[in-house]
Amino acid sequence: MTDNSSTTRFGSGQSVRRVEDDALLKGVGQFADDFDAPGQLRLMILRSTHPHARITSISTEAARAMPGVIAVYTGKDLECAGVKAMPQSADFRRPDGSPTAAPPQYALAIDTVRYVGEAVVAVVAETIAQARDAIDAIEIDYDAQPMVTGMGEAMTNGAALVWPEAGGNIAAEMRHGDAKKTEAAFSRAAHKVKLDLVNQRVIPAPIEPRATLVVHDAATGRTTLRVSCQTPTGLRDEMAVVLGLPPATLRVVVGDVGGGFGMKTALYAEDVVATYAARTLGRPIKWTGERSDEFLAASHGRDLESVAEVALDANGRILALRIDSNANLGAYATPAGVVIQLLIGPWVSTSIYDIDTIDIRIRGVLTNTAPTGPYRGAGRPEAIYIIERVLDAASRQTGIDRVEIRRRNMIPTSKLPYKNPMGKTYDSGNFAGVMDKGLALAQWSAFDQRASASKAKGKLRGRGMATFIEWTGADVFTENVTVSVNADGMIDIFSATQGMGQGLATTFAQLAVDVFQVAIDKIRITMGDTDRGTGFGSAGSRSLFVGGSAVQVASERTVDSAKKLAASELEAAEGDIEYSAGTYRIAGTDREIGLFELAGRQKARRIVLESTSSVADATWPNGCHICEVEIDPATGEVTLDGYWSVNDVGRVVNPLVVVGQLEGGAVQGIGQALCEQFVYDAESGQALTATFQDYAIPHADLTSTFTMTMDESSPCKNNALGVKGVGELGTIGATPAVVSAVLDALANAGLGTKADALQMPFTSEKVWRALQGTESAHR
Repeated sequence: MTDNSSTTRFGSGQSVRRVEDDALLKGVGQFADDFDAPGQLRLMILRSTHPHARITSISTEAARAMPGVIAVYTGKDLECAGVKAMPQSADFRRPDGSPTAAPPQYALAIDTVRYVGEAVVAVVAETIAQARDAIDAIEIDYDAQPMVTGMGEAMTNGAALVWPEAGGNIAAEMRHGDAKKTEAAFSRAAHKVKLDLVNQRVIPAPIEPRATLVVHDAATGRTTLRVSCQTPTGLRDEMAVVLGLPPATLRVVVGDVGGGFGMKTALYAEDVVATYAARTLGRPIKWTGERSDEFLAASHGRDLESVAEVALDANGRILALRIDSNANLGAYATPAGVVIQLLIGPWVSTSIYDIDTIDIRIRGVLTNTAPTGPYRGAGRPEAIYIIERVLDAASRQTGIDRVEIRRRNMIPTSKLPYKNPMGKTYDSGNFAGVMDKGLALAQWSAFDQRASASKAKGKLRGRGMATFIEWTGADVFTENVTVSVNADGMIDIFSATQGMGQGLATTFAQLAVDVFQVAIDKIRITMGDTDRGTGFGSAGSRSLFVGGSAVQVASERTVDSAKKLAASELEAAEGDIEYSAGTYRIAGTDREIGLFELAGRQKARRIVLESTSSVADATWPNGCHICEVEIDPATGEVTLDGYWSVNDVGRVVNPLVVVGQLEGGAVQGIGQALCEQFVYDAESGQALTATFQDYAIPHADLTSTFTMTMDESSPCKNNALGVKGVGELGTIGATPAVVSAVLDALANAGLGTKADALQMPFTSEKVWRALQGTESAHR
């Protein structure tokens, strides 16, 4: 019998060390590239060197004749074999009401390439070296076509078209709110603030590049894919459509994942080609991505250009918000790429502020660049950055303190639940209270003393803040869990969510400990196998909110359903059976049977329950993030001298895991603010930042003070756990908070309201130029 102390020590609310880490620290983790199959062949991809060109000929004869080469595939080869186009958005409209217009995207380009890095030819060989040699022997003749990489150029009259049916390179457009009501609010406003804002293109850069191993069993007709993926079921189902197969003939298996950040939610060309080749050749196929593949051909993030306007009354209350944005979809309109910018971002456009009048228009623009898709936060960081930048600018223009202008516009707790103008309902929160805790944590009132100390060192000091909300749940509120209580003393729990470094196995195990009241080492969490269970997977910070709730519900159902079995064994009425600390007993007696002993008495020597459960609606975590920076005016170098945050994430299951998620997310948001930007050359369409020599990511030592705290006073009302999503919260708050601090320092150094014209990333060169007053600083 297990003591109830197991729940106290290892249940929810405790900073239990991650159960995943032992294997990872010993170097025995099982990532996609760690697996090989007997007789496997290696796949390599030849990518386009042109941003836009017609393929006039492909000569593969020399490559096919080379030693070790088993097959060479072109796009037309796959088309003739019945391989269909990749999934693309079809749920939106163009300005004239016609459906989304974008070119079909194939696993290997057919006739036309539309960005540098697009897959054109695939080689399958016995070894990587042989495949690489064969790639070098392939000759492709291209007829270069006019191209565009920037949205401004793409939308001008006479611009080169990525797709002829998308006039003006507009693939889709969406408008939200009431334009006439908004215009009326602006006409009576005491103050109007208008900013041009850029959320630059970035790359997710997970530590583990993608990899795919495909094994086909001719005897059963089934194909198994081992991949690095956040959404195994989605990948299986999309693959089935592209290859024209029943989903049941495919199995997707995922082991450890070295970071996903949204990039690993899509079906990629390499997955399709590897699966087709394995089924056609009858031998296992392995593809391992190199870092250049990830830079050029994995999905990119952000890339949103906006004109944002806010109308305020004389007291600084917001009357209306108007945003006109262009979202760079890249060369293809992927389903996630379109929905993130045209719909999900606007859901949080008014954030925690009581704004009932909006006019938001967003166009999805096609360019000759890699497609954009989910990146940590997926639309919400862009939207929050816009509203926070506008509020800071309004503060400078009106003279109302930054804290005060936010406080005057915050949704009071008395208005909760609150429906925002996008029709989304915030169930719980105390926005002003969270901000006050953040101000106290950061010692906001003592800033002048720190600024004086910086000045004495010859440095400029600025402080910034962001108060904001986040939407989580991915609008998929149902999840499946299977529980197996085994006679050997272990409880196996399978979830269709997917761990990728966020500590799900630990958190889920803690929730199971709460219910089963056994030691945590008796709980074994398994994920990533579509033969064991299917579901949406992990995206949109839904893993704990939806998946964790499902684990708790499934565990409770298992305990309850096993009472009938215990009653039969103990020859008692089911209503007389009680459960505690891994044991069933007849109430008021000493007659009992252990949970695992009960499992051993079943025919299969285990108790199995399959559970499907749902939560009611999305969660709305929120926070206050504050940072202070020092700037060396001689070099423009920006140093973070402190970062503090208070985060309403509802109930906290594992504080250690939550803080880790907040810190990791914030670092990625800081990266966008200070150093990250993926750049294409406007003249050639070539990627200028396609290696880590040219694309800068933040270092772990970027700040001396990094304090993340949680506020549990407003639990979520839409799920039984009371939890809110946390995985993307840090990213959403960090970018505007850091930018706010940099602009504060520059404004106080003499730029004043001119600082509001500056754009990310705030590299040392850009900051130095701003301090010199050069024109290029404002680009």
